Amino acid sequence: MKLFNDSHLEVKRYFDGKFETHPYECGWADEAIFFIMVEKTTGAPRMKVRVQLSQDGVHWADDNTPEAVVEGEGLHPVKVAPNFGNYLRFKAEIEGGEMFLNVHIACKG
Repeated sequence: MKLFNDSHLEVKRYFDGKFETHPYECGWADEAIFFIMVEKTTGAPRMKVRVQLSQDGVHWADDNTPEAVVEGEGLHPVKVAPNFGNYLRFKAEIEGGEMFLNVHIACKG
């Protein structure tokens, strides 16, 4: 039987410019997906998202997967490539406005 965990990383607040999510320890998992819920926007924001990996939760490296782009309200999944190591987060840059976000990470293994 696989284990499953869904955790909040960022909860219901406005974001703009550059930021990183809180790190999440998930070395036990085989799969991980970030779920970005855009609840409200101001302006016409566009968010570029890059998954980052870490062995210790302190030092970070960009994953080699393509950057994801999030536009518009609704739920936006960002899949994480397999063999991601021990800790995950994403770094993002929002241009053109603000986004009111609720960010989760779902892991199973």
